[in-house]
Amino acid sequence: MKINQFAIIDTDHEQIIKELKMIRFLSPRALKMADPVMLWRNFLLKFYIEHQGRATRIEKVKGLMATDTQDAYEYTTKHRSVSKQAFYNVALQLLGFEVDEDFHLNAPIAALEEMGLPVAQVGDELNADDLIDAWYLLLNTRTKNGQSLIDYLASQGYYAQYFTDNVLPQPLFFNGKAQAVFDTRQLIHDVVYVESDLDSDRDGKRDLLKVEVLRPAETEPDLDNSLTVPVIYTASPYNQGTNDTAGEQMMHRVNRSLTPKPASKITKEAITTSFTLPTPPKPREATGTTSTAEETFAHTSSYTLNDYFLARGFAVVYAAGIGTKGSDGIRTTGSELETLSTTAIIEWLTGDRPAYTNKVDDIQIDAFWSNHNVAMTGRSYLGTLATAAATTGVKGLKTAIVEAGISNWYDYYRENGLVIAPLGFQGEDADVLAEETFSRQKIAGNYRKVQGVWEDQLEQITDGQDRRTGNYNTFWDHRNYLKNVKNVKADMFIVHGLNDWNVKTSHAFNLWNALKDTKVTQKLILHQGKHIYINNFRSLDFNEMMNLWLSNKLYEINNGANEVLPDTLVQDNVSPDTWTEENDWGGDPEIHHTHLNDGTWGQAAIDVESYSDYLNKTEFELYSNDIKQWEKDMMANESPLENNRIRLLTQQITQAHYLDGQPSVDLKISSNAEVGMVSVALVDYAEAKRLTEDPVVLKANGIDTGFRWRFDDLKEFQLDSHVTPYKVISIGHMNLQNRTNAYQNDELKPNKFYSVHLNLQPSFYHLPAGHRLGLVIFGTDMATSIRGNQDIEYKVDLTKSQLNLPVKKHV
Repeated sequence: MKINQFAIIDTDHEQIIKELKMIRFLSPRALKMADPVMLWRNFLLKFYIEHQGRATRIEKVKGLMATDTQDAYEYTTKHRSVSKQAFYNVALQLLGFEVDEDFHLNAPIAALEEMGLPVAQVGDELNADDLIDAWYLLLNTRTKNGQSLIDYLASQGYYAQYFTDNVLPQPLFFNGKAQAVFDTRQLIHDVVYVESDLDSDRDGKRDLLKVEVLRPAETEPDLDNSLTVPVIYTASPYNQGTNDTAGEQMMHRVNRSLTPKPASKITKEAITTSFTLPTPPKPREATGTTSTAEETFAHTSSYTLNDYFLARGFAVVYAAGIGTKGSDGIRTTGSELETLSTTAIIEWLTGDRPAYTNKVDDIQIDAFWSNHNVAMTGRSYLGTLATAAATTGVKGLKTAIVEAGISNWYDYYRENGLVIAPLGFQGEDADVLAEETFSRQKIAGNYRKVQGVWEDQLEQITDGQDRRTGNYNTFWDHRNYLKNVKNVKADMFIVHGLNDWNVKTSHAFNLWNALKDTKVTQKLILHQGKHIYINNFRSLDFNEMMNLWLSNKLYEINNGANEVLPDTLVQDNVSPDTWTEENDWGGDPEIHHTHLNDGTWGQAAIDVESYSDYLNKTEFELYSNDIKQWEKDMMANESPLENNRIRLLTQQITQAHYLDGQPSVDLKISSNAEVGMVSVALVDYAEAKRLTEDPVVLKANGIDTGFRWRFDDLKEFQLDSHVTPYKVISIGHMNLQNRTNAYQNDELKPNKFYSVHLNLQPSFYHLPAGHRLGLVIFGTDMATSIRGNQDIEYKVDLTKSQLNLPVKKHV
């Protein structure tokens, strides 16, 4: 087990005393204690706040072993000093680690260092000042159950004991991070309707957007010391429900042939778009104003990171956007209209746009409780809309935490002139997603009013997405946020899974690199997950990192978050629980060029190799219905698909390599037809135990985000108990008629060799010594591409083909 902490601020002794006094761990009486033993006992007794009686607390302290022979209470009655070893024996138990199972009483420091936990820089015997500093550091140390010790204490009621006394400042910051001093049992739940500048359903009225607000009770306007608080905003088109059955029925047929495309010389200018908002209807005229919402709600689909912050003095807002249940308008899947419906909420939160208590009475309500500083959070479509909003430069958006967000919708549903589905969603496209998220349809009477408009909209999306050619066009250009990155003013925190084949790594990679031309602060975390959240991992203090970040960006606390948090943080794919600080992702790697017919590949030099894209009926049906078996056979050492691929393997490498950035291949390739596609996978081959594909639940409901508040499962990647023969590192696809770019059709003459440059998905990958690097070249990708099963033979001239591998320098 290893626990990595990146959010602890180095704090001087004077500030430590000030903060411990502020959270009432260091009383005036305790501060006068020159005897470290008495001070330590005082801290330990105060730790067990759920047991109010002193005798009961003493019994609890007696349950902690300070040495092999003495419990902690006995130790404090029989010793005149506190040894470093005794202090950390007890500290580890307070952190939830068990004697003899997780550590031994004769070597606590070694255990701490092995687990990566911080140790105070003190001597073997602690004086009172040393003890104060060590205790402060301990409170900021992560427990075995995935939260800092002070957060654990908060969940047990440490701050709650002072809720009725009003002796704690609100908000309260400890080590630069907001503390759980707000009673989530008293949260206010409001619903309002923000007026946008849109009329997407063409009814002659501005679209109203439903917003769900959760805010601390301390923000009520009639209080003597009413607070204004920052806002965490999650734009989730799924928040009000989805039309799963309708979406499933709309799925497109993927077992169809690749067809020739007429050669064209379309220029980039011809498909580059600009957007002008149609003149909206006149705004509503308010008939009155109020600070009391008319509508409330009991439950909402929440994100546990947001739940964590609700206990810490932040408001949380959820909005599903145009075309969703409770809102006006229609869905557009990623266009400027969805972006503007997202930023409209921010404009209300910053006082620049009206909202109403309901959709009929025109009674206006302001976000009086907002301090006008907003962050956006969320994964997938949620993170996508955070990126979209950021690229407008909207005032008040201070930061976006983008988890697995799309940065260019073309790259989500297409690739180099091919229809390529996100993994697991064969047949989905922009129109299907629009239908799935058009939850306004769930209110029958409301839907009937816009049914014709909606059906026209779906037809336009289906036509614009153009599944016939798979080319980049004006439809996709309207949904390319990268071209507007120059407008970003919010600091950006990007989080992405290196095994995410839904929203692929190119989205994070391209956004990360585009942001380098702006003046904003940008941070990046790359984890080993698929399409997941990581705020419940044991090995990483993600919640604390985000706390430090948002306390800085939204509460404007001078905690050095920009300097303290790593610019780039990468989870290792070989060693569990290992996170490494990096300066960049793909910034300046060494590019290793390897020709495909030289001795590197450990086989006899062959000038030209060929493969077929045809399967017999039995094989085709088998693999169409069993994608995992298809991948296994396509990548395996011995395979029934031997004639359907070219597989090249290096010799076992003698030292570890770290791939850092975007691999690519240059191929000299021919097709015996007027159409063709090429797929290339970069593969790690070795019989080895690898990290589990999905994080393992270590403890169900193991993380409490506040006092008697919402829970989250504690998770972590672990080494699988079984060895596997390979792991796909990266993959790329191309229509051979899109060799120049994704919007221009090149001619393709049968049996003529053409030069192709194909970028694979970016990665950061640890290839251990003793493993072999493989390159697999094939046609149809049964998991993601259209599946025509055409009788096409491809040839690759290996003498004129090469792999270009970005390798990290100075490992």
